[in-house]
Amino acid sequence: MARFTNKSKHEIGRAPDELFFRGEKKIENVLLRIIDYSENHFEEINISKTKEAIKYRERDSVSWFNIDGLHNPDALKNIALAFQLDKLILADVMDTQARPKSYEYDNCMAISVKMLMLDEKTGTISVENLSLILTKSVLISFQERTGDVFEPVRERIRNKKRIITAGTDYLMYALLDIVIDNYIYIIGDLGDKIEDLEEKLLNKPSKNVLKEINKLKKELNFLRKNINPAKEMFINLSKMESDFIEEKNEVHYKELLANINQAIEASDSYREILSDQLNIYHTTISSRLNDVMKVLTIFSVLFIPLTFIAGIYGTNFEYVPELQYKYGYFVMWGFMIVIALIMFYFFKRKKWL
Repeated sequence: MARFTNKSKHEIGRAPDELFFRGEKKIENVLLRIIDYSENHFEEINISKTKEAIKYRERDSVSWFNIDGLHNPDALKNIALAFQLDKLILADVMDTQARPKSYEYDNCMAISVKMLMLDEKTGTISVENLSLILTKSVLISFQERTGDVFEPVRERIRNKKRIITAGTDYLMYALLDIVIDNYIYIIGDLGDKIEDLEEKLLNKPSKNVLKEINKLKKELNFLRKNINPAKEMFINLSKMESDFIEEKNEVHYKELLANINQAIEASDSYREILSDQLNIYHTTISSRLNDVMKVLTIFSVLFIPLTFIAGIYGTNFEYVPELQYKYGYFVMWGFMIVIALIMFYFFKRKKWL
């Protein structure tokens, strides 16, 4: 599957609000989980049917309704009916290839952003579309599969940290903050590998180093492709004057914009470093080849006059004066050695060796 863009032909021409899954099915069954909490109450359960979540819609507590699996149109249709959501919102949720965006409706705010996961063994980055729907008392999150980076938020809720005294808007901020922090963590991990390549480049550049550079460049480009559009969404979110975000929490959403800028700046810096390393690799290989050619050329030049002398005395003329001289052979060798030494000294003086 293409990592940068993927659109099948049968998606073309469908209605924008049609509940049609656009993406790769990553789990078999849709999983529904609810965390409901307040200062004096905490509840964490798995549910089997959407209608079991309806009772949390009118509660004074904060409810986090998480859905893992986006491939079942019927399940998402039931969610739309239960929470009185526009079908266009759920159609966007099922489009995992959509760009990050934020928009407000009469009864909710909807946000989509890319959540990145790093495979520690292979060093490759995978992407998952995360959609959040914010209402006054319920935050609904949609993920493509089980397993995410939000466990620290769940632990803060379980341990009754400050988050339990805030509303759903603060909960959404906490999730988005985790997403961006994960961006920065992944960029830092790639950055460590990129910086480690510098020593390899200076000590012993090889084809393996070139493969590592190209692999890291590919992963970094994939990462930038997913986080750069998120900046536009966070800019819109920080400027949005929404009834669903309390005024005291607006500063936190502006902080998200600063964090995403930090992630983008770091990714841009490492991208430039990779380009420089690629240039250094080619320059180093070219320099090594030039050194080899220089040594071979010098040896060739040293032997040119010697070959000339040997060629003269190897001719088939009957009368070559020096051939009759008793010590002619040794004189020829001495002359050749002197010429070689003079040329070697000359090359040394010119710092060609």
